[in-house]
Amino acid sequence: MFGDMFGNMEEKQKELRAKLATIIVEAEADNGAVKVSANANREITNISIDRAKIDVEDLEQVEDLVMAAVNRALQLAAEKEAEGSQSLLKDMLPPGMGDLPNIFG
Repeated sequence: MFGDMFGNMEEKQKELRAKLATIIVEAEADNGAVKVSANANREITNISIDRAKIDVEDLEQVEDLVMAAVNRALQLAAEKEAEGSQSLLKDMLPPGMGDLPNIFG
């Protein structure tokens, strides 16, 4: 029973990773001066800086805003990843045990 349940776990994880790669989250800092996109695999997919909203000569400000937006995007991506992982775990459990992950979360 458990062999079948966990035997295809690697395949399910690959499927989950592929699905998570298609889920994009976006975060911004300083009212859109810096925007960062990431996928639910916690990979940064894009960073954009609006020169009209930021003094690009102020390197410290640019760095701080990029860091804030990146951290927020990665936090959102981690939340999406957790949702996907919890869904995968539910799908792998035997019938009637689908709510088991909620006991721990």
